[in-house]
Amino acid sequence: MSLKKVWDGKVSLKGVSLIALVSLVIGLGISGSLDWLSPGRAVNFMGDAGNGDSRQPGGLPDFVTLAKKFKPLVVNISTTQVSEGRGTQEFANPFGGGGDEDPFNDFWKRFFGGPAPRGPQRQRSLGSGFIIDSDGSILTNNHVVENASKIVVKLAGDEQDYEAKVIGRDAKTDIAVIKINAKTNMAAASLGDSDRLEVGEWVMAIGNPFGLDGTVTSGIVSAKGRHNITQGPYDNFIQTDASINPGNSGGPLINLRGEVIGINTAIFSRSGGNIGIGFAIPINLVKELLPQLRGKGKVTRGYLGVLIQKVTPEIAESLGMEKGYGALVANVSKDGPAEKAGVKVGDVIIEFDGNPVKDSGDLPIIVARTPVEKKTRMKVLRDKKEIILNVAVGELKDEEVVASAPEKGELGLTVQRLTPQMAESLGLEKSEGVVVTAVEPGSTAEEAGIRRGDVILEVDRKAVRNLDEYKKAVAGVRKGRGVLFLVRRGESTLFLALKPQR
Repeated sequence: MSLKKVWDGKVSLKGVSLIALVSLVIGLGISGSLDWLSPGRAVNFMGDAGNGDSRQPGGLPDFVTLAKKFKPLVVNISTTQVSEGRGTQEFANPFGGGGDEDPFNDFWKRFFGGPAPRGPQRQRSLGSGFIIDSDGSILTNNHVVENASKIVVKLAGDEQDYEAKVIGRDAKTDIAVIKINAKTNMAAASLGDSDRLEVGEWVMAIGNPFGLDGTVTSGIVSAKGRHNITQGPYDNFIQTDASINPGNSGGPLINLRGEVIGINTAIFSRSGGNIGIGFAIPINLVKELLPQLRGKGKVTRGYLGVLIQKVTPEIAESLGMEKGYGALVANVSKDGPAEKAGVKVGDVIIEFDGNPVKDSGDLPIIVARTPVEKKTRMKVLRDKKEIILNVAVGELKDEEVVASAPEKGELGLTVQRLTPQMAESLGLEKSEGVVVTAVEPGSTAEEAGIRRGDVILEVDRKAVRNLDEYKKAVAGVRKGRGVLFLVRRGESTLFLALKPQR
């Protein structure tokens, strides 16, 4: 089982055939949604989505009215990326055969010493979004528009394409705001209160799965506050069984009051298709970040300076706690806000800025939401006693770095500090090393077999415990000489040799 962000990946602009698309949709079980058309499951109820809950007198949900109201507010987003051509490619022989017998490749090998060179590669991705302001502002996922050289938006019922620009984006929560030149009096979606959402409530999703515009699906809220799906330190997802598939990314999750209460983002899946476990970003988190995204294009977060871990039942018993709750401090950063406030290793943080910390996954979100330089109270358990500490919240710095030795992009790796949450999700005892967050297609790193999620432990037999050590190690890499990486992947470690281009 794997977790996938629900976009369609990257496909050639040459596209796919209609037959292949239909086969793919049928193969992934989309036809299951037709169960709503069977006797006893009709959805053509009368109601008013704008006046309280969208239900008919019998209490059944009125998805027809909700769909009519929201479909014009949901947009199709297509992005284009152009990657530099690397290496070579084999031409296909239109007359059959191939390999060494292919006359096209034989031409290049005989006269130029190798296969035909590969030119720039254009790739395309699809996603969804929805209008949040009459000025043409659109909310979507960051992974839909990240690294895009061109973003094109298509409105419902409008054949015209609108080129969009990114106003602000945040990779840590996977949120982005884009904007098109607005038509006059554009209707905008109403943003609800996701904190009021209850498990078991009816919800509806609208998006463009597999490029099929304006697809409507329905289901219920399966769970709230999902922290442990390893998407990032600020995981706090709504889980739903409303069908979400590749291309739904960035689309709205709507309650029966006709309000957006989440942004559809990820799915659990073996095949890449929906199996009834989807995740949406709570809209209240989005509303907190919108002023910063629209005002300065990025998000500034609070910083505490502690390494935390979960309080297991065994740890709780050893600490004299009746049950496991709070966040156990495993390390305190030198000269950080927590150290200055008097936090010690072994403390259990149970409250921060008036917010209870029920689980270790709660703390990063609460701290991140706290304004920088705000002086706040923090409650900790120390030797079975509650202690109040005053802390001045710091600013979280961006710790992502691109491997660029001896020049930018040569290795083709993007790495970041291995956080305690990442280490726990990867089954590591210590948060030492750096984790690979991206591998450039066709790069030296990809050719050597490095993958996203690998933890780099050594470079040229030198230990890599943090970003500074990593940067020093790759800075010494010389052109044309192989460099040996030791990486942790799953339960095993392996050596991989990278050889930068001359």
